[in-house]
Amino acid sequence: MDWTGNRQLRDAARDGNYGRVIKEARKALGMTQRQLGEACGLSQPAMSRLEDRGIGTYNMTLLASAASHLGIPPNLVGLADYERNGNSTVERREFLVGVAAVAATPTLNLPTTQQRPDWDSGQAAALRVATTAYRRLDATTGSRDLADVAQAHLRLIQRVATQAPDTTHRARMAAVGSEAASLAGWLAWDMADYGSARTWYGSAIKAARSSGDLLLAAYQTGSLAQFEVEAGNAAEGLRLVARARRQIGTELPAIAAAWLASIEAVAHATAGDERATERALRSCDQHNGRVPREDPPPWPWVFTFDERKVAACRVTCGARLGRPRWVLTSTQEITTALTSGHEKQRALLTLDVATGNLNSGRVDSAFALAARALQDGLRLRSGRVVERARAFRRAYASTTPPCIVRDFDTLLHDAYL
Repeated sequence: MDWTGNRQLRDAARDGNYGRVIKEARKALGMTQRQLGEACGLSQPAMSRLEDRGIGTYNMTLLASAASHLGIPPNLVGLADYERNGNSTVERREFLVGVAAVAATPTLNLPTTQQRPDWDSGQAAALRVATTAYRRLDATTGSRDLADVAQAHLRLIQRVATQAPDTTHRARMAAVGSEAASLAGWLAWDMADYGSARTWYGSAIKAARSSGDLLLAAYQTGSLAQFEVEAGNAAEGLRLVARARRQIGTELPAIAAAWLASIEAVAHATAGDERATERALRSCDQHNGRVPREDPPPWPWVFTFDERKVAACRVTCGARLGRPRWVLTSTQEITTALTSGHEKQRALLTLDVATGNLNSGRVDSAFALAARALQDGLRLRSGRVVERARAFRRAYASTTPPCIVRDFDTLLHDAYL
């Protein structure tokens, strides 16, 4: 079908109403919302909401899936059609192959240039989809394996940004660069390179501000807050959480409210304030109940916030506070928390459960769980998991440790990332 000749689709695409583009294409093909929703992994009500969204922010991965199933050109839903670009082979190679490492102090410059007539406004969306894919790969892939590719991806974003023809496109590219810098920060954090992680997160926040997107700026500020809390700087983490809330203002989405409350709870637990931790956990649970379950997570979130995240937060807080009853009281809560598909996060949570067992005197169970988590951390070459395992081991002192502790010591001693 010749979609380019469809005036309704062209008008909707020009306006940025990609839901209407999908709706018109679906009707032209005689498909129902349920049929298209099943093909894209959505329910019929969720597909209806997507089509009725109007002009606004869309999940780019979902747009790519819908365009593929409908057979419409990607540029009609704001995505780059690389097959029309003569440099597609070069761009894909730049995209996937590691290049020379960036400078020791990473920066994120998104310069202004003169207008270029061949600029494709869908490039920002395509680059964002790639960043999302890398973030998903992080769940099961070693950070050292991803770091070079992620930095090469950021260099590509910087190069594409130099071609931006106007302020609107530059702001769009700033948002894309912010997400990529945040990914670089996350990977540096997982490799226990705290200095680079802070610098990357700072770059992500600056680029988000340049984009003019308040939600993205708050997300990146919250990401830095999460990092600072995990680094032991609870007061700084709480200050950043408060700043993130102010940046969004009254239009605070449920997923943002729940996520920020979870960071706040862990910060209070790290500081040893049980009462404030409980308040933040209650807030987290309440906001989580308002997070839509059928829709994909809204940008800039890649993973949704659900009951597993709330359960995991409570377990972590219990471990930080030295309250084994928080960690071990509810078997169902622990089971729920440990069902995460993110292997690195599951290893960290397993160490929190191990800490709860250790605090309750169950040494064998504690070190069996910790050994399993450490093995996963070593397999994924996660410095963050290994450092957490070292902290767990320091919490136990005995002149005559049992064999399982000595075996754990051997495993920890042999760890080299």
